[in-house]
Amino acid sequence: MSHEESVGDAPPEGRPRGKYWWVRWVLIALAVIVLTVEVVLVWDQLAKAWKSLRTADPRWVAACVVASMASMHSFAQIQRTLLRSAGVAVRQWRSEAAFYAGNALSTTMPGGPVLSATFIYRQQRLWGATPVVASWQLVMSGVLQAVGLALLGLGGAFLLGASKNPLSLIFTLGGFVALLLLAQSVASNPQQIDGIGVRVLTWVNSVRGKPSDTGLAKWRETLEQLESVSLGRRALGTAFGWSLFNWIADVACLAFAAYAAGGHPSLAGLTVAYAAARAVGSIPLMPGGLLVVEAVLVPGLVTSGMTLASAISAMLIYRMVSWIFISAIGWVIFFFMFRTEKDIDPDAAVGGIDADPVDDVTPFSPDPEVVHEPESRRDPEP
Repeated sequence: MSHEESVGDAPPEGRPRGKYWWVRWVLIALAVIVLTVEVVLVWDQLAKAWKSLRTADPRWVAACVVASMASMHSFAQIQRTLLRSAGVAVRQWRSEAAFYAGNALSTTMPGGPVLSATFIYRQQRLWGATPVVASWQLVMSGVLQAVGLALLGLGGAFLLGASKNPLSLIFTLGGFVALLLLAQSVASNPQQIDGIGVRVLTWVNSVRGKPSDTGLAKWRETLEQLESVSLGRRALGTAFGWSLFNWIADVACLAFAAYAAGGHPSLAGLTVAYAAARAVGSIPLMPGGLLVVEAVLVPGLVTSGMTLASAISAMLIYRMVSWIFISAIGWVIFFFMFRTEKDIDPDAAVGGIDADPVDDVTPFSPDPEVVHEPESRRDPEP
């Protein structure tokens, strides 16, 4: 049975309505209302963006679209690389579909980043990842993204000549790299932290007045799940390469938008403006960084050598493509592929639906560095 057939809506006579069957429709209605309100709030910007698109060079606009989709492609590749290091193989189209849908949730809904992380975590569980592996993947991909953005901003700052006091940037990047190497070390040999965990648990239990071995079984069960991860340096390098490519592709999208609007910004100024806009956009004040990203991006583009009019046009084209267009694709994918999966139990799907190699999981030749068999593929103990 295919994945789509197993998660589709069953006829009423085949599956009785649950007690809270109406919750899904309330959530859908709420999503439609929120999206409608957001469209009304940004209608003036949409009108200006449409005018900018009509007068923009269509070749650069097309390049902007391609670069934005290439950036989304890199997210899926990061996920596949990290999950493959844990023995979980996922088809490319499935991984990309999940990220398009997750991006739509993240950039258009209140509390979007939390909703998106929960959605991606659930999808990874359905693909066969254990809870520890799915959580580890989310954390590692976030660290990789932070390191990539820091490196991008650092490069742009040095190109601008901001080398008078580079120590703060160097220490920031060094901290990210140290955290990355620590995570890789733990993933490669999780037993090295077993003793630390035992001592911490013993101390906590003594403070709480509980037996010293309380929680020890759960701690070692977590380590056993983490043993399915074998993140070697080659896999880490591949994942980081895709992470850096994600930022480069998005900067290229902004540059193409500037060219489409008739501007000629400096590469260094453009990079710094982009890094600053992305940094403030990550603060969950408004969905998609609405008004916050624009307020930072336009002055940055002007500083890079563009006129105010061309900077506004470039910003509108960039936001129209990288936010609205990509989010629209994500919502279409979400409603056609994922909205009926709410009733699937990820723990049951690990051994059932997603074990079907025809739909979601494909056989693969393990990386030489991957020496552990994934937890989800081991035979259950009698």
